[in-house]
Amino acid sequence: MSTVRLPSGEQVAALGQGTWYMGEDPHARKVEIAALQAGLDLGLSLIDTAEMYAEGGAEEVVGEALAGRRAQAFLVSKVYPHNASREGVVAACERSLKRLRTDRIDLYLLHWRGEHPLAETVAGFEALQAAGKIRHWGVSNLDLADMKALWRVSGGTGCAANQLLYNLGRRGIEWDLHPWLREHGVPVMAYSPIEQARLLRHAGLRAFADKHGCTVAQAALAWVLGQDGVIAIPKSANATHLRENAAARELRFTPAQRTELDALFPPPRRATPLEML
Repeated sequence: MSTVRLPSGEQVAALGQGTWYMGEDPHARKVEIAALQAGLDLGLSLIDTAEMYAEGGAEEVVGEALAGRRAQAFLVSKVYPHNASREGVVAACERSLKRLRTDRIDLYLLHWRGEHPLAETVAGFEALQAAGKIRHWGVSNLDLADMKALWRVSGGTGCAANQLLYNLGRRGIEWDLHPWLREHGVPVMAYSPIEQARLLRHAGLRAFADKHGCTVAQAALAWVLGQDGVIAIPKSANATHLRENAAARELRFTPAQRTELDALFPPPRRATPLEML
């Protein structure tokens, strides 16, 4: 099974599950819980959520899905920037732990950079680590300048991941950010790896998938998973789509196939502002 190595040496699943938009509709709750559990059965053990998603509702869905199965999951959650002071991050984590029905978060991320100094956020993360409330910490949506600033902060090099918008149509990080992260041993966690299903409607990608005997979603995911040090976290509440996603782990594109995809989705030719959704 494909895995990615964290700076600590721990291996985590390269293909996980996202939960953005889960927890918003009470009528969908049972389906969402069942989907997360089905994903665990398929080995999609990394589950990503955030206090922002449905204002805690997604964390509650995850907590219910992991009842009796917590040891099977690598659990990721994120703190709002406005909660990311030294004391605020500790309090926010406690609330997340309660919603998640667990005593620990495996990877706790700053959702994006806000007004609180990075030094305060890191100090809060380190306090949570010392208390056993989180095992690793990282960031999300931080660009190259932000990462360099983090590296100048005491303890900042303890960052275990940077969660970023990255897919075939959003390749800007390849210019400078991703090379810097690779050099410093920091994995990328790619959110929206299928561009919230928009890539499924791309005619060129559809033709590529037909030509090479896979689905469009599998082509998009396999491309992301083929990048060095990248974790993909597509969200799906559909059992058929989960199985389809899981099968993307078996795809390995040849250099010629990757060249075909580069023609459809050219790599960046200059530095561009970090994209976010």
